[in-house]
Amino acid sequence: ITRFIMLGTLKMKSHPPAILRRLAAGLLLACAGGALAQAPGATYPAKPVRIVVGVGAGSASDISARAVAQKLGETLGQQFLVDNRPGGSGGNIAAEVVAKTPADGYMLMWGSIANIINTTLYSKLPFDFGRDFAPTAFVATASNFLVVHPSVPARTVAELIKLAKAQPGKLNYASVGVGTMPHVAGELFRSMAGIDVVHIPYKGGPQATTDLLGGQFPFMFGISTNVLPHLPSGRLRSLAVSTLQRLSWMPEMPTIAESGLPGFEAVTWWGVLVPTGTSPAIVSLLNAEINKALAHPEVRQQFAAQRIDAIGGTPQQFADHIRRETVKWATVIQESGIRIE
Repeated sequence: ITRFIMLGTLKMKSHPPAILRRLAAGLLLACAGGALAQAPGATYPAKPVRIVVGVGAGSASDISARAVAQKLGETLGQQFLVDNRPGGSGGNIAAEVVAKTPADGYMLMWGSIANIINTTLYSKLPFDFGRDFAPTAFVATASNFLVVHPSVPARTVAELIKLAKAQPGKLNYASVGVGTMPHVAGELFRSMAGIDVVHIPYKGGPQATTDLLGGQFPFMFGISTNVLPHLPSGRLRSLAVSTLQRLSWMPEMPTIAESGLPGFEAVTWWGVLVPTGTSPAIVSLLNAEINKALAHPEVRQQFAAQRIDAIGGTPQQFADHIRRETVKWATVIQESGIRIE
């Protein structure tokens, strides 16, 4: 720019129109080049990126996040670090951390169904999930199974419903905590089946599964990673899966929807979100690279080992899914009267 100004000063007298045109053109090119260099996402990522996960290491959520993070790091040339922030039931602490960070793409939220449930479950949160986060990529889902202790005489969903109706208020079902997916799945089941059963909340999956194995209560909804290892030995019996369609890797297992409760679906899911206001260019880049990661054989193998199904898709498709889930689970929570202050 300085060169053009000096040139214009020296030759303005002899060729003023031509010089002005050259100067104007040069300034435009310089400004355009500078703008291009500074365009959001043009050099992203220029430093390590953190993916905040609201649960501890070793869970299905954590394992899937690490599989995706590793591939993002390989393809984008920067570290994508999984930052576990457990606590605050359902990932509220993790969500608050990300909601309050700059919208620059360097801190991502590993969101889940828990975040959607919490929007209705809690009367007050230090963030607004719908307002403060932008859906970026739908990553994966995991099935939930309706399992019973082998002492329970019911071998089908219909038989369990019949058993519960014959003993109103006598059958208990457990969950991994108030307002968790297994809890709201149980409430959806109770409502759709028209039965009277009692909820027993635990503080985590291992404790609940251990007591179910010990016959402390008759049934529960459990995520595949917690309950499937106990099916081959007969220590637990699965009556049905909570997906709308049968699973490709377990086609013999019926769905609850086809077992007398049409439309029943209660699926655990995860996806990546960024703080609202993050550059569309960064959102687009992350979405494309996450979709590539989900198609990679190594990631699919890691997911399969955890019985996790890769999803993918556009940010809009993820946003539409979140919208539907928010309405659905808000209705279940409000009708069942679940609340955490």
